[in-house]
Amino acid sequence: MSEQLIVGVDLGGTTTKIAFITMDGAISYKWEIPTDNSNEGQNITFNLAKSIDEKIHELNIHKDQLIGIGMGAPGPVDYESGIILNVVNLGWKDNYPLKKSLEEATFLTAAIENDANCAALGEMWQGAGNGAKDLVCVTLGTGVGGGVIANGNIIQGANGAAGEIGHITVIPFGGAPCNCGKTGCLETVASATGIVRLAREEVSKSGSQGELAEKLHTSGKITAKDVFDAARNGDPLAVKVLEEVSFHLGFTLASIANTLNPEKIVLGGGVSKAGDILLNGVQENFERFAFSSVKNSTKIAVATLGNDAGVLGAAWLIKNKLNK
Repeated sequence: MSEQLIVGVDLGGTTTKIAFITMDGAISYKWEIPTDNSNEGQNITFNLAKSIDEKIHELNIHKDQLIGIGMGAPGPVDYESGIILNVVNLGWKDNYPLKKSLEEATFLTAAIENDANCAALGEMWQGAGNGAKDLVCVTLGTGVGGGVIANGNIIQGANGAAGEIGHITVIPFGGAPCNCGKTGCLETVASATGIVRLAREEVSKSGSQGELAEKLHTSGKITAKDVFDAARNGDPLAVKVLEEVSFHLGFTLASIANTLNPEKIVLGGGVSKAGDILLNGVQENFERFAFSSVKNSTKIAVATLGNDAGVLGAAWLIKNKLNK
């Protein structure tokens, strides 16, 4: 009998990542297609189904080898109904029946989950979670995403919005505006965007000088990576920004851990690639604010799967569904 495969999909605003994944969690083949959000997103599932059919023909895979399709989508999802409640950049109207649309387009059993939750599930299954059943995953990218796993199950909440770690308020008064409509969210200080904002604010203060200030004045722009590089070189302004980011992130993670006592907290996304220059400060603040037994039992680790976390977590949805 030919090997059974699960289709894992990580749906993004500009690109959709797709993979054929074995029941053991090995990626057999992966590729990506542009996300067409025109015409209120009506082409998204059609294009996905077409791409899958083209790929199975190209790879000489029989359609009956595909036992289901799991998808991570950017927004709160009602897991049972497969309805995505609201999305910003995919063109769909609120309460879009994504599971139904996906099943009709692909003729496969589908499961839908929030994309950050899928990344957490992927890390639990095949990545830094290393099989941990109690896990918190925080993605530090353009924004800040999160996923919470308790006893091997993703925590979805009353309407699929659990795990919105990026929108925990860390600056209650006078914080910067967040895309969610609130102010002072963790996302405004710990995302790549937030780090750049903090750095620009520091440079704009009178008398600012040094490596980071010089780079901004010379090129007109800086990145989060520039901030980390300058901090490694001892630039006082960059070090100050890094200390603020590390404080808020470490404090927030300690508060989450005090509530959930996870075995691991996994940090992913582009910002986590800064390495020890960021992680050492986060760990220090985490230990400062974590309850003693939590501090001793919760380990902070860096995600290992990169862009594969989402498709693996999406595939896990189907594997878990079949195992129940």
